[in-house]
Amino acid sequence: MPSKSNSKSKTPVPPYLRSGVNVEVCSDEEGFRGSWFTATIVRRASAKEPNKYLIEYHKLYGDESGKKHLREVVDATQIRPEAPREKERKFGFSEHVDALSNDGWWEGVITEECQNGKFAVFFRRSREQIVFEAKDLRLHREWVDGEWKPPLEAASEEFEVLKSPQMSDANSESVKEKFSKEMLVEVMKSPHMSDANSESVKGQFSKGMLVEVSSDEDGLKGAWFAATIVEVVGKDKYLVQYESLKTEDDTGFLREEIDILHIRPRPPETIVVDCFKLMDEVDAHYNDAWWLGLIYKVRPNSRYVVYFKDTNEELVFNHSDLRIHQDWIDGKWITASQGLA
Repeated sequence: MPSKSNSKSKTPVPPYLRSGVNVEVCSDEEGFRGSWFTATIVRRASAKEPNKYLIEYHKLYGDESGKKHLREVVDATQIRPEAPREKERKFGFSEHVDALSNDGWWEGVITEECQNGKFAVFFRRSREQIVFEAKDLRLHREWVDGEWKPPLEAASEEFEVLKSPQMSDANSESVKEKFSKEMLVEVMKSPHMSDANSESVKGQFSKGMLVEVSSDEDGLKGAWFAATIVEVVGKDKYLVQYESLKTEDDTGFLREEIDILHIRPRPPETIVVDCFKLMDEVDAHYNDAWWLGLIYKVRPNSRYVVYFKDTNEELVFNHSDLRIHQDWIDGKWITASQGLA
């Protein structure tokens, strides 16, 4: 029998998790999921928790005076290197981007090229559109297996990590205390967001219509369930019957009142894909719903590994259980630019 060794093998610490390194940290708090804030690694939290790190935010503060930078213990899975960006880049309609707002990077999709070099960005989680200048945008990238995907564009010889401007003392409250409502200060008022058009969008939903319904419940966020509108029950409210969700006593299909923010038509089946590519945004059919994910690996025989950011899970799907992801924005279907060719 081999003798026992008192020494324990240690997994090498990635360079970006070493003390003093600048990183980006995501939050699991309600209202902040999907956002990334710059911080510095202070040290590993403790020997008993080797995967947790003490970090200090650059622009989040732990006091009202804005002099003491907020420190938190976070899991290594919430940390990544600072994302690179091309120094100069022309953005376009439907591109998947990160937008800098209140000192954090928020994932969205460009829905309109506005005047004066500005762009309207739609945020799926808050279902809001906000106008940004190009300097406050970067191409959205994922940190996968120690690499940025998509990589920096070949035409760009230089890149930079954006250093967000210093906050004045007067505005140095903790972002986490004020974001949810005060961030949305420049909501776009483009022609397709006029009141008249908003009414036409509402008018698209009627009794008997086939729709998809989303939920804000924990464990169900990001999923869309097939349903049928039973009747209109009030202003911006609808009674729907699900096609796959049953009542608690299993005697029939579940009915529920849904507001207009959580309902959309069935996506059109006009986009036919022979094969998906790495980093394509897709909807995967799982547990009777469609879930937003990314193609993480391409396997033989039309099978794919899909990564779900909200749950940090990877699952394997057949081609037939996937569809290109589309967003329903102000009465129009928008498809984000897809992944790596």
